Amino acid sequence: MGESKQPHLNGAYYGPSIPPPSKSYHRPGRGGGGCCCNPFSCCCGCLMNCLCTCVFQILCTILVVAAIIIAILIFVFRPNAVKFHATNATLTEFNLNNNTLHYNLAVNLTIRNPNRRIGFYYDVIEARASYQGQRFATTQLTPFFQGTKSTNTVTAEFRGQNMVLLGNREMSHYNGDRSSGMYDIEVKLYLRTRLRFWIVKSMRVKPKIECDLRIPLSSNGTASGAFESQRCDFDWR
Repeated sequence: MGESKQPHLNGAYYGPSIPPPSKSYHRPGRGGGGCCCNPFSCCCGCLMNCLCTCVFQILCTILVVAAIIIAILIFVFRPNAVKFHATNATLTEFNLNNNTLHYNLAVNLTIRNPNRRIGFYYDVIEARASYQGQRFATTQLTPFFQGTKSTNTVTAEFRGQNMVLLGNREMSHYNGDRSSGMYDIEVKLYLRTRLRFWIVKSMRVKPKIECDLRIPLSSNGTASGAFESQRCDFDWR
């Protein structure tokens, strides 16, 4: 039997379907190809990661070296603590009326630097005055640099009025102070300072100075008592 032809099929193939050829895709950064950074590609993430890592390591190294140098200088020079004293205080008004305190206070402070090789930058000096745990005034003092083995004097002045809420116990204390003419007032200094070792400057530190004062009230130039110089407490916080 001869092979029969079906002319109506026009030579087309009607056998089983032939699967399409498989395509392979290359994804940059995957597998063992590593980083494919070239002018015609945007896959430079690993290069940026390397740069960021290097910059971070350099900064950490600089900080560690600076900290070590400062620690060595502190160990070699052995800085002594700066001494703060309230040498004089003048209180000409301190009247509490309907929870409003009217005040006029000036406190003179001496700052003694006993170190021979270390100076101090006082970048920020904030003075706060409180009575019975209630802050009633804040003032900013002028920044300055204190050289080695020197003494500086600053004056904190508080004047005005402010609301002060006292409980029964605190009010009883206030009445006692008014009767005696001597008032227990706390003055605090919040500092931001830097140390200078020759030409090397330290990072900024934030010590706090606390002065517990008993101040006589002056009226018409006559004080109800004598103010006694008081050494203030130094807290590095």
